[in-house]
Amino acid sequence: MLTKRASLKLATAFAALMIAGTAQAAEKLRLLTWADYVPKDVVEQFTKETGIEVEITLSNNEEMISKLRATQGAGFDLAQPSQDRISGPQAEFGIYKPLDLSKLKSDLFIASMLEATKKNTTVDGKVYGVPHIWGTDGLVVNTKAAPKVADYNDLCDQALAGKTSFRAKRPALIAFAFANGMDPFAAYGDAKAYTAMMEKVGAKLAECKKSVKFFWDGKDQLLNALRSGEVVAAMAWDTGGWKLNSENADIKFIAPKSGALGWVDTFAIPAKGRNDDAAYKWINFNMRPEIAAKVAASAGNFTASNGADKLMQGKLKDQFAESFPKVAIDNIKWYPAVPAGLEEIEGKILDRLKAGS
Repeated sequence: MLTKRASLKLATAFAALMIAGTAQAAEKLRLLTWADYVPKDVVEQFTKETGIEVEITLSNNEEMISKLRATQGAGFDLAQPSQDRISGPQAEFGIYKPLDLSKLKSDLFIASMLEATKKNTTVDGKVYGVPHIWGTDGLVVNTKAAPKVADYNDLCDQALAGKTSFRAKRPALIAFAFANGMDPFAAYGDAKAYTAMMEKVGAKLAECKKSVKFFWDGKDQLLNALRSGEVVAAMAWDTGGWKLNSENADIKFIAPKSGALGWVDTFAIPAKGRNDDAAYKWINFNMRPEIAAKVAASAGNFTASNGADKLMQGKLKDQFAESFPKVAIDNIKWYPAVPAGLEEIEGKILDRLKAGS
């Protein structure tokens, strides 16, 4: 039978083990993210520098919202939803916590991208997301066959009739609105004004339909048409344009004069995350240019890190520099959160467009 002194020693030792175990558990970052955003060498370097282990769960926007909604924001310390998927779920479910911007090194971010993302993820005056990886819709053009294409409206040029393409999806409505002097994002809060705007854009696209070869659905369909010369200009993603440019120097991704359409995957902290300190360390670590360049190479897209583009290696670095001088980056139209009802308005316009009426 244990003496009181022995029992006390045992209890003290057990308590010490519990404290040590808790401290050890705290040195783990539970990350909910996308595939290719966490290359092995980057994770290893972070752990080596900080002592913090990274537990990775791969996901997508829909799953992130579902997981965090089911737990009221528990189970993860850091998540990476797209910027247009933050304010709505936050307002409805409260699954994130406001960011403490004083803990972030703001100079590591491209300033215009940081400000746009902060604005688009603000709820009740509080910021819930900062940018990480981004990409765009713009123009993929065979510059030899279609040297004058510089904006979305040029896809409707009769001189290129039967040789252009875009998707009959909401990005085309948004893009052509901007190209025709309208600001669809500014009308998001007024369903009546937005409907009137989309009717005008729909009429423009109905005219443009006479020039397009087809409305493309799959990426391979479009890339093969551009390779063969069946299509010489199209609205498409930057990565597809850069892929074709690697095969044919005449084909380039061009940021349109009215602005490329930008998506951003962010850093956001779940409402019941246990290790905010590790989350802020991971964000600042990932935004260092030399680290961000590695992540960008893994993802195949680009990063909001200020200066990372100068550290990119090989062909992709040159392609990015040609497609996105600073003025083009600053002119990107970043997708804000989509209010309820807008996609129904857009759907009716697109259905008429595809039906040919």
